[in-house]
Amino acid sequence: MTSPAERALAHVRALFPSPGPDQLGPLLAATPVTVHFHPDRLLADHRTVAEHLAAEGTYRSQFETRISNGGLTAHPGGDRDRWEQRMFPGAYPVTAGRPTTTGRPVYGALNLARHPDGAAPRFGSCHLVLHPHVLTRTTLSLDDSVTEPTIVGTAATFGAIWDGLLARVADTGRALALTAPSPQEWTTALTAGRTATGRALDEYIEAQIHGGLTLSHDVAAIVCDPSLRDTPSVAALHTLGAPVLYHPGFQLPADEFPADLRGPQAPLLAAALASRYDAPLLDAAALGRAAQSVVRSPHEWSSFGAPAEVLQLLKYLWHILVLRGRPVPPAREEV
Repeated sequence: MTSPAERALAHVRALFPSPGPDQLGPLLAATPVTVHFHPDRLLADHRTVAEHLAAEGTYRSQFETRISNGGLTAHPGGDRDRWEQRMFPGAYPVTAGRPTTTGRPVYGALNLARHPDGAAPRFGSCHLVLHPHVLTRTTLSLDDSVTEPTIVGTAATFGAIWDGLLARVADTGRALALTAPSPQEWTTALTAGRTATGRALDEYIEAQIHGGLTLSHDVAAIVCDPSLRDTPSVAALHTLGAPVLYHPGFQLPADEFPADLRGPQAPLLAAALASRYDAPLLDAAALGRAAQSVVRSPHEWSSFGAPAEVLQLLKYLWHILVLRGRPVPPAREEV
């Protein structure tokens, strides 16, 4: 582990040192961190994310890839840089007055509710399931760092996050996309496990993984949307050595994409995709195909705006799929 990682972990542990109730130890020991990604999105050299993962064997931060399924603010002086300096003050080096971009944490989420589609599906149709040892060098926050969270911890100092989750259930009847009438019943449901897709668009415990992520050493499994099963991207993922599994998936008729979730252009783009690809049911594969086309042939999508705008709209379509989509038919599903 690098010294910046050690400094970040020490800082967070000192903020909220309580380990929480005894039951958390066994629960966290069985809880994986998941790292979401869209394997078919293109990087600057027009290779896919999956191809880069297969070629390099490492998962890189937004500062290095310059792509994100969240905000594109990972650069010196950007919001992501500011959030990290706030969360881990002095942990990551500054050279010539500017923060470095290599060696920064990579982001996932703690799948405490054991959702089969991962802890934070808004960030990708596939996810890496990390080995338990990665949790020892992971910091955690209740909610995404974009919200500048005030409750943080680690697996060894999880008490404040746990109390925050229970308080949220007491106030709203829900946390981590799991509903219950009381904190006690929520705890029982959580420890019993969950088999339905989570639809956890904004409800997750963010995980900041320090010290790098090497696929051969740190990844226990790769879980993909079943619509991607026969694509070149998943073929590339098969070369990484970890088992490739499939979650139930998301699909939705193009005419069921609403205008009230992500704006009026979302259903128009959904209709355009359905017509272009003869796909009345949209899924992760259709959105990935469109995202590649936007990069390679931007003029074909100009009626929806500049490439960055169209890619943002496609991101919105994925959010709607997570919220409203239905699982693929059982014949296509691998559990």
